[in-house]
Amino acid sequence: MTKADIVSEISKSTGIDKSTVLASVESFMEIVKESLAQGDNVYLRGFGSFIVKKRAQKTARNISKNTTIIIPEHNIPSFKPAKTFINDVKNHK
Repeated sequence: MTKADIVSEISKSTGIDKSTVLASVESFMEIVKESLAQGDNVYLRGFGSFIVKKRAQKTARNISKNTTIIIPEHNIPSFKPAKTFINDVKNHK
């Protein structure tokens, strides 16, 4: 399912025009991205959590040059679904 499909489904179920729904979805995604960039987690009860995970520094190998490189500590975004969400997906037939 794409963003356009999501906008279309929301528009059908609510009766709101697609341009308004698209603006709302874009705004939601931008707010989530900005929050995660600032290091804040986003919790949506019954759906899940968008969280920031810290990756530790590690040593990697560049195979083509046969050298080692150090990858510094960095943050990555992650999604952790809620238990009800997991159960709904698991039990859906």
